Amino acid sequence: QLSTMVVLENVQETVKEYMLIMLVENISGLSEDDGDFSVEMIPELHAAVVTFAANIVAEEFVENLNQNRRAKQQNITARRLELTKCVRAENIPPGIPTDYITVYFENKKNGGAQVVSVQQLPDEDAAIITFSDHKGNA
Repeated sequence: QLSTMVVLENVQETVKEYMLIMLVENISGLSEDDGDFSVEMIPELHAAVVTFAANIVAEEFVENLNQNRRAKQQNITARRLELTKCVRAENIPPGIPTDYITVYFENKKNGGAQVVSVQQLPDEDAAIITFSDHKGNA
């Protein structure tokens, strides 16, 4: 099953969010102002995530962006994000009990999804949280 999210890769630090928004609007014919999509920059990964309101739009967008002249000039590529049941949580202080992490993610304010397992990675101050279905980590 595919998500409505598309990752834009090879986004250089000089590329600003407003430029990506305009590029997405030009390629998709949609409007961020109208709530058709949103953009989240992830500078440390040289990436951005575009979340579309409709699934079919994401599929067409990936094809169109990867053929777009402007995107090719910037070396920006697009691919659909796959749905997953796992997330990596970072900056978890040492000694936090697994039960606390479970209750945190099962709280409605933090997603309210059923946690199946928590694998702590103490050397990395992180944990891998597995949910009962992919909707829990949205």
